[in-house]
Amino acid sequence: MAATIIAIAGASASGKTLLAQTVYRELIQELGESCDIAILAEDAYYRDQSHLAMADRELTNYDHPDAFEHELLLQHLQSLNDGHAVSVPSYDFTQHTRADTTTHIAAAKVIIVEGILLLSDPRLRECFDIKVFVDTPLDICLLRRIERDLQERGRSLKSVVKQYTSTVRPMYFEFIAPSRSHADLVVTRGGKNRIAIDVLKQKITALLSA
Repeated sequence: MAATIIAIAGASASGKTLLAQTVYRELIQELGESCDIAILAEDAYYRDQSHLAMADRELTNYDHPDAFEHELLLQHLQSLNDGHAVSVPSYDFTQHTRADTTTHIAAAKVIIVEGILLLSDPRLRECFDIKVFVDTPLDICLLRRIERDLQERGRSLKSVVKQYTSTVRPMYFEFIAPSRSHADLVVTRGGKNRIAIDVLKQKITALLSA
């Protein structure tokens, strides 16, 4: 049986990851570990840059579609949809390239995918049965991004602000914001929107029990 694939997109630090993980975690808690659901992150599909010097890796525009190996993500979604497990890459944000490890993801009845540029790629959009866009003001996204990158990714405040002004914000207006028009559901107030969480949980529960 084909899987139902749900995309959750939005700006960097908009709350899309929190929304996806909250829905996933609460469903696992309520339905049990055997709950037939899987979760993927677009971030895992940043292209390998091990062939580049660190200085060159730091120049990459990580908010442009070319930074992602969407071809591999598309291949993995098709494999999961066909009932086959996949090995998802891991990305090391401190080294700006892929890590040596991979994550085994088994096929599931419902697959949640979250990432900034999911709805900007026509090939990926064709795979998604339900498309969600998390619409959060950019000033809030910037504050969250600063906190995250300083604490989790070993970045300096200067580098975070420079990247935000030079690529993150421009790419948002060029690619991410326009993709909002493809969404079936637009979520405001970020990943803690309880109504949105409950709506998605209710829909997924119905899909799992069908």
